[in-house]
Amino acid sequence: MQEGKHESDPWIVGAAIVLVVLGLLNLTATGMTGHAVRHLLFAVVGLAIMWVVSRMRVSDLRAFGWAVFAVATLLLAAVPLAGVATKGAQRWLNFGVFTVQPSELAKLALILVPAGMLAGGFTLARFVATLAIAAVPVALVAVQPDLSTAVVLVATTGFMLVLARVPLLPLVPLFVMGIASLPLAVLFLRPYQLERVHVFLSSNADPAGAGWAELQANIAIGSGGLWGLARDPLYAVRAQFLPESEHDLAFASLVYGWGLVAGLAVVVATSVIVWRAALAARTARTREAALVAAGIGGLFGIHALVSIGQSLSLLPHTGMPIPLFSYGGTAAIVGFAAIGLVLAVRRDGVARPLWAPDPRRRRRPRGVSAGTMTMIAALVAMSVFAWQVQHDRGAEYRAMSDAQMMRCIRLPAERGLIVDRNGVPLVVNVAEYAVAVVARMFDDSDDDARNRLAALLAKSPDELSDLIDAGGVGETQVEVGRVAPDQARRVVDARIPGVLVVPSGRRQYPYGAVLASILGHVGVADADDMQRWPHLALGSRVGKAGLEKQYDALLRGSDGTQCMYVDPTGNPVATGERVDPVRGHDLRLHLDIGVQTLATDALVDAMRTSRGDLGAAVVMDARTGAVLALASVPGADNNVYGPPADLVALAAQSQTPGPSALVNNATQTAVPPGSTFKIVVASADMQYPVLSPDAVIETGAAYTYGGHTFRNWQPMGPNNMLQAIQWSDNVYFYKLGELLGPEKMSDVANQLGAGRRSGIDLPGEAEGFLGTPENVGSIGATWYPGSTLLMGIGQGTVSATPIQVARWTSGIATGAMVTPQLAAAYGPELIPLPTATPQRLAFADRLDPVRAGMRASAAAGTAGQLADLPVPAGAKTGTAEDPSAPGEGLNAWFSAVAPFDAPEIVVTALVRGGGFGSATSGPVVKKILERYFPRPPAPTSTR
Repeated sequence: MQEGKHESDPWIVGAAIVLVVLGLLNLTATGMTGHAVRHLLFAVVGLAIMWVVSRMRVSDLRAFGWAVFAVATLLLAAVPLAGVATKGAQRWLNFGVFTVQPSELAKLALILVPAGMLAGGFTLARFVATLAIAAVPVALVAVQPDLSTAVVLVATTGFMLVLARVPLLPLVPLFVMGIASLPLAVLFLRPYQLERVHVFLSSNADPAGAGWAELQANIAIGSGGLWGLARDPLYAVRAQFLPESEHDLAFASLVYGWGLVAGLAVVVATSVIVWRAALAARTARTREAALVAAGIGGLFGIHALVSIGQSLSLLPHTGMPIPLFSYGGTAAIVGFAAIGLVLAVRRDGVARPLWAPDPRRRRRPRGVSAGTMTMIAALVAMSVFAWQVQHDRGAEYRAMSDAQMMRCIRLPAERGLIVDRNGVPLVVNVAEYAVAVVARMFDDSDDDARNRLAALLAKSPDELSDLIDAGGVGETQVEVGRVAPDQARRVVDARIPGVLVVPSGRRQYPYGAVLASILGHVGVADADDMQRWPHLALGSRVGKAGLEKQYDALLRGSDGTQCMYVDPTGNPVATGERVDPVRGHDLRLHLDIGVQTLATDALVDAMRTSRGDLGAAVVMDARTGAVLALASVPGADNNVYGPPADLVALAAQSQTPGPSALVNNATQTAVPPGSTFKIVVASADMQYPVLSPDAVIETGAAYTYGGHTFRNWQPMGPNNMLQAIQWSDNVYFYKLGELLGPEKMSDVANQLGAGRRSGIDLPGEAEGFLGTPENVGSIGATWYPGSTLLMGIGQGTVSATPIQVARWTSGIATGAMVTPQLAAAYGPELIPLPTATPQRLAFADRLDPVRAGMRASAAAGTAGQLADLPVPAGAKTGTAEDPSAPGEGLNAWFSAVAPFDAPEIVVTALVRGGGFGSATSGPVVKKILERYFPRPPAPTSTR
């Protein structure tokens, strides 16, 4: 025996046992207890075989090698006849109690047989014979087809040729032919093998398809950390997402469960086996024994490099296991037998040194030291790479690990209410809740839970079971009933596992058509909503129109979630975190439902008597822009929108003849403003003086200009500005418009809000139109000389909405332009919403003549019906020609401000097709003002 050396090698035996133990840790952590027991039994049998083989004489290696080769060949030949098929390949023979993979035995045979044949030195005959013999198992494995193992067998044979010091001259052409034939292998690859190659070569493989295994391996390595996640209560669920965790991707699985420290243990144990096999080769007494030991060390190293490389996505997934560590009975037993051969070689070399030939005749295998160091260095480099992945992307992969096993059910938040200025509810939530059970979390076989839930829902247990069974395959939750609030509270208090209670989400609009065009409605979010609110969940209910849309962010609240952990098939396995929904804020408006209802009823009466087809009324605080009423007739019932929508009622509403009931006529219907625009033209004369307001000019019944006659609404005598406004003298404003010109009138009109949106907090507001020669020409129309005169009386190229008329009426009366606003505050603390500051007009101090005309109109003019109000008013009437209006084509306008000496409120009314403004819209405005300024009670007699 060589001094200082032992026949046995505890290092290599210990490394083999460490690999087995690490494999057991991996299997138990992933919940494969049965596999772990079998792996342990295989290890025990393997250790026994290792001990037997380690006692073999080196002189028996050649016979042992041929015996192994014969058995492997016979078994490989039987595979096509009686083998077990997986993924289209027959690789195993089933002997009932156990299965055998003959290709694992063939790997050992192709180390032993070439070692015996090439130990005597190179000859061409030996070289050719070795290739011919190796071709037999290679061909049998290839026809299974198991091309990855066939490539390993070819590589093993080539490796043995290199170790045996076959000259490079015959080797180089052989290797060149092998490399050149690699593209042809594509013709023989199975679809799943082609996918693996594609995933490795492509950076955009579908992570839910062909790229699944690579993605899961990256997640396992990246999120495992130093100590792994096996102690996580949910690790068994995490582990299910990694495919082939016991075999091909066992290294990734081990790092996932037990951390990079365990992965390093695999690297160290494998490196020890490679190192000790190389040392055995150096100690070997014969060249054949040296080749066997070196070949076995190389085989262990190649398996580890390829298997770890595929776990790190550095190599394509080939299905290569790590011997003794990865699960597999044949591989384990063959691995231990190979360790036994190394021990036999070492024992022979240490125990019988006197029989060793002269070292000069005992040439060592080629490159065994350099190859060993290269393999160990590569394994260490891969370990560093794994650490780098964890360091750089560990948090990202851990988040992906959490996310892929988590499914969250949205718990819709209740929308906030909308109330008027006095707290009267205008929009409420339907007092109804949906009760749902979560699939696989509610145990329908639990009689107690089923009976309790059935009793709470007032159903029989069988009815409840039928409802649950009726849920579609793959449905996360199944609705089993709808209940009232008190009943919902009882279900919640019962705390039955897997039962959810969520609000139905239906809205109720008690005032229907009176407020429909203001409040709007809600619906299921569509693509546009998802673009506007990217964080919205599918199926969310959002405001689709009106204030519901404008203030959706405030009203909607924040949805909650009930999360659950799922397995790779999507089936829930455990309850996760719950985040309760946060109810939306209540929204308080400036609007007064009493004034709104009065304005709507008054418009309906005016339209009925005048046969107008649509009407609108604006009631606004002249000082702040707060909107007290915004009536629009006809109106639609927004209760029919649900969701779910009442399709029959919706169809009936849409087919109603006449103007659309879905339009808010106060903000979206722009028509000629007629004589209400005259106070705008008069204001332009104050900004750009062309005619003194005191100047009295001839008017009469008509004005002829450019060969055309422009008529007055009645013959009139000479008038100044006050009288012209008081009696709405068309001829006066024809002449004033001619003197001013369109640009000056347009400039002042623009400052007073004509031709641009008012900024009211409602979506879809119309701009109206304010024509000038420039913009009329830009749309392909012609500005005629008479267009300027018509602009002077609010006809022709001018159109405005009632909200715009209300703004310029209040702006002229107060000297400042306000921004209309419906919403006042939100939340229980009534947090005020931002309000635009009134913008003072540049010519505010020069408007007294215009105001005097408005006051005269209300006191004893076209708006004289307001003279008996308890407060002074200023007003302007309008009767506008409109081809789109029914009947005689006259729109009835009336706009008033009161008290005129300190304006508080502006009221504007329009009835399209209503005829004269004072006759049709005047009563509407007066009714509203009489409510706002009630007469003081008559004094009581003291007699």
